[in-house]
Amino acid sequence: MATIDDVRAIARTLPQSVESIEGHGGGIAWRVGTGMYAWERGPRKSDLAALEALGREWPPGVVIGVRTDGEEGKEALLASFPDVIFTIPHFDGYPAVLIRLDDIAPDLLAEVVSDAWLVKAPKRVAKAWLAARGLDGA
Repeated sequence: MATIDDVRAIARTLPQSVESIEGHGGGIAWRVGTGMYAWERGPRKSDLAALEALGREWPPGVVIGVRTDGEEGKEALLASFPDVIFTIPHFDGYPAVLIRLDDIAPDLLAEVVSDAWLVKAPKRVAKAWLAARGLDGA
């Protein structure tokens, strides 16, 4: 089980990551370079109605959204981790997924949040971060 504090701890290790409170939802969000890469995401009335129409419900517990590397990256995460990663109609066509913090393993959370950061980080910063870990970024 992970918490917002776990997300915060991961984000603190990522260069140029900035935490803020987002006005539209009042939740915590993390930004870098060209924008937000992770954010706390509660259900909106429209989300609940859309899920109800599909015979689904919003999961209990804290949920965060994270950016993905396009639709292929999104679909890969959804297929690989259906018990912890999901989407909603509001995100159709948008490169992001939702994560149930109550159910995600800490190592998977770190990987997904770091990957989301890489999507939005300045290329020079991302390249240096990857190189420091012995990764080439390919």
